[in-house]
Amino acid sequence: MNLLCRAVRMHLASVGISKFCFLFSLAFCGLLLLLIPALQPPTRQVDQPQPRPHIQPARLKAPGVSAHVRETDSATELSRSSAGGTEGSRDDVHSHKSGMGSTRGATTGGKGLRFSGFRSRDPLDFKDIFIAVKTTRKYHKSRLELLIQTWVSQAKEQTYIFTDGEDSELQRRTGVNLINTNCSAAHTRQALCCKMSVEYDKFIESQKKWFCHVDDDNYVVLPSLLGLLSSYHHSQDVYLGRPSLDHPIEAAERVKSDGSVSVKFWFATGGAGFCISRGLALKMSPWASLGNFISTAEKIRLPDDCTIGYIIEALLEVTLTHTHLFHSHLENLQKLPADTVLEQVTLSFGGFENRRNVVSIVGGFSLADDPTRFKTVHCLLYPDTNWCPKPERSHMN
Repeated sequence: MNLLCRAVRMHLASVGISKFCFLFSLAFCGLLLLLIPALQPPTRQVDQPQPRPHIQPARLKAPGVSAHVRETDSATELSRSSAGGTEGSRDDVHSHKSGMGSTRGATTGGKGLRFSGFRSRDPLDFKDIFIAVKTTRKYHKSRLELLIQTWVSQAKEQTYIFTDGEDSELQRRTGVNLINTNCSAAHTRQALCCKMSVEYDKFIESQKKWFCHVDDDNYVVLPSLLGLLSSYHHSQDVYLGRPSLDHPIEAAERVKSDGSVSVKFWFATGGAGFCISRGLALKMSPWASLGNFISTAEKIRLPDDCTIGYIIEALLEVTLTHTHLFHSHLENLQKLPADTVLEQVTLSFGGFENRRNVVSIVGGFSLADDPTRFKTVHCLLYPDTNWCPKPERSHMN
């Protein structure tokens, strides 16, 4: 009997010890789990990628300049001939305009427009501006020589002429920066984008603060250009120009082989000229540098100035600043008040189809002698030019 009781007690004791060991093991494991995070070395914090900040360019109230109000819901889609993949040129897109002067949110430059009273946000000199002139070999004599004789002569070192053929005689005689892009001479979307691609790369190489593009039928009023750009800072996101449409353009992004995504954006017409700050131009690099501009244009199948707007507005989400100080042959230039002509940034003239579409300004040249009115404008700005008519001095009695 004693042996039986002793065996029972021993069994109970062993069971108790087993339970105690089990509970102790659980408690020890729990303690380890609590201590493990404290024993580990501190984790290195990794900066999470942040969304690209949308920086609006701080600006003064420059006459003739305002940021547009984005109202893409009321925009109408361009015809398939421009956005649907045709081989059309830039003019095919702009021909769908419904009034160049009716851009929402923009104000026209009025009487008494002056930049001299502006407080400069960026100490700026002409040497800081890269002016790109797009032309073609067949217009070297009829258009380009007029520009070289007039405004280009005042900014020869800052002006770079992008063409599609060699002209060593013109370059030797005038000393201009003539760049053969080796692009096609055809006025097609591909040829225009090819030249714009070269323009962009040359600007980035130049280290200049501002990139301004004009066509070979533009007169650039240099003092006004300098005054306008001085009211901004080149490190900010600034895209200045004038739309040829009164609504955003709509384009199809071909992101998949089985479909596309539609985007709407404003763009400044290249025919009136536009300017881009260096800070913004550098951000365009993934889609514009080293030939990428051409592939980006092929993606949306639109001309060069539309592609610039697509990169800036649709991809980088930077707003175009509308200004009525830029002018192209698409508008009625005769409506521009004569007393504000010299205060604009760019001027133009009508083509073969409308030779009378020129600014109404009176000067030392008749309309027959100066059909574009560029010489008249130039002599009013630079009366000491040797070929400008000199006012006759009245004879003293």
